[in-house]
Amino acid sequence: MPMLSHAILTLAQTAPAASWSNPDVWITAGVLLVVIGGLSAGRFSADLVLLSGLAALLLFGVIDTGEAVSGFANPAVWTVAFLYIVAAGLRHTGALSSITSWGLGRPRTVAGAQARILLPVAGASAVMNNTPIVAMFLPVLKDWAARNKIPASSLFMPLSFAAILGGTCTLIGTSTNLVVHGLIQQHNAAGAGLEQIGMFTLAWVGVPVTLAGVGYMLLFGRRWLRDTESMMPSVEDPREYMTSMRVAESAGVGGQSIEQAGLRHLPGLYLSRIERAGEQIYAVDPNTKLHGGDVLIFVGNVKSVADLQRIKGLEPVTSDEVRKGLVPRHRARLIEAVVSSSSPMLGVSIREGEFRSRYGAVVIAAHRSGERIAGKLGDIRLRAGDTLLLEAPGDFVAAHADSKDFYLVSELESSAAPGHHLAWAALLVLAALILGMTIFPTKTMIIALTAALAMIALRCCTGPQARAALDWQVFVVIGAAFGLGAAMERSGLAELLARGVMGVAQPMGLLAVLGALYLITALFTNVVTNNAAAVLMFPIALEAWRAGPGWSFLPFAAVIAVAASAGFATPIGYQTNLMVMGPGGYRPTDFLRFGGPLVLITGVVCVLLSPLVFG
Repeated sequence: MPMLSHAILTLAQTAPAASWSNPDVWITAGVLLVVIGGLSAGRFSADLVLLSGLAALLLFGVIDTGEAVSGFANPAVWTVAFLYIVAAGLRHTGALSSITSWGLGRPRTVAGAQARILLPVAGASAVMNNTPIVAMFLPVLKDWAARNKIPASSLFMPLSFAAILGGTCTLIGTSTNLVVHGLIQQHNAAGAGLEQIGMFTLAWVGVPVTLAGVGYMLLFGRRWLRDTESMMPSVEDPREYMTSMRVAESAGVGGQSIEQAGLRHLPGLYLSRIERAGEQIYAVDPNTKLHGGDVLIFVGNVKSVADLQRIKGLEPVTSDEVRKGLVPRHRARLIEAVVSSSSPMLGVSIREGEFRSRYGAVVIAAHRSGERIAGKLGDIRLRAGDTLLLEAPGDFVAAHADSKDFYLVSELESSAAPGHHLAWAALLVLAALILGMTIFPTKTMIIALTAALAMIALRCCTGPQARAALDWQVFVVIGAAFGLGAAMERSGLAELLARGVMGVAQPMGLLAVLGALYLITALFTNVVTNNAAAVLMFPIALEAWRAGPGWSFLPFAAVIAVAASAGFATPIGYQTNLMVMGPGGYRPTDFLRFGGPLVLITGVVCVLLSPLVFG
């Protein structure tokens, strides 16, 4: 912080008088227009565009190197990074998905399905970053929609919007709130005297905004969202496996019916039979109760078989039931390996060839010449070209990529089974994180760092998984945007723009000023990025606040934070929109038609409430 304080003080002392005759104003304005145009075009990644704009401002001498990189030293950037690791721990233990999935049930209508997901997703997004929330729910909702014969396109866009709305409720709900919080801390270090944003400060506005948004989506979601299912090509995986899963004796699906356990109408998968104490149960009734020790025989494609591995309470029945010496299931991966013509396993059964001892992996399913191989896995005699589905350590692919025993070895994406037994630890860390940030709102980075390290120490996620969870593009965008914001302040462009806004809006009162700030910020976030919009508009909001007659700054901070998250009208407005665009089969106009009114509804609620609750 001393370095940031010195940078801000230097900026305040050396900034020239705001005037349109200052060439730095025009240079900064020109660079910003090019940056906004580049981001809107979508031909280049956001981090490259913002870094290019930062480089141009450095070359023209508008800012110096210290000001350009000061954003990367801001605690908000690092807080976002550490929260990605916390989210990884929650994801790899299945902590949040296990809590929310039980409430999905069997809706009969599209509106009923939307009602079951919107508030849980918004609630989950309030306590963790919305990007991993959407990543976690996408495959769950895709399968759930298929089982219940509901168009996935009616769920995916509301999923993204609910995650965005929920993020406005708390300090850690979205990186945008943390950026605004970091900017306040940065200016306070230079003596600005701005009110701080605590853990639940924004909830006074965020919760009503979220409820209004959810209400809008429930009322108009079915009418204004196109059914794109019939227009999307269906690509079926021809590889069909037969696999066996045992119902664990411990807590899980034991005692539930097939229907209650969510094992009926699985996409690309069907339950062939149940083996129970030597008895074979065929044509399984959905009301059949599951018992500990039951062996369920499934038939389906490779992706669906992989999805079975993530269901709590089901364990694969392998060709070798002895797991001694193997890595725990939550650290294993699903691997496809094609047996070569020179394999020492040819002509012998999987059990006789001691596959587990030889390769350190177990076979959970097999496929041959376009057909599944029936019978007990251990008795299958392998042939060249057989495809085996293996449960193996993460380094199996690297160790056997060039092996003469296999033609091809490949890992299934996101195939690790969640470590359900560690879900309690992940939730405990999350609760401690929320409590810590509530009590110590100025120590957000330290608390987030401690929580991230706790996730790794408790083995909720490994070091490699934590590193893989980091989204470096987000961090570069935020850090570079801080540099652009510094250029707006140093050149005087922010003050000039604020004067223009105030000149029109101030005579009409505080609501008009906040309304103008909301509209400009929302426009920026829908054509640029949420974090960049927050950083670029913050100095304008600051100058507008300074020009006012003793107003509180919290309404301005709340409006900037909410408006910067209101990226509902375009697919590039928020990264979660891009995540659902392809799977949902949406066109850009779909976001404008359904998300455009939501931008206005959010704005009306936010602008009217902010002065009332914050004074």
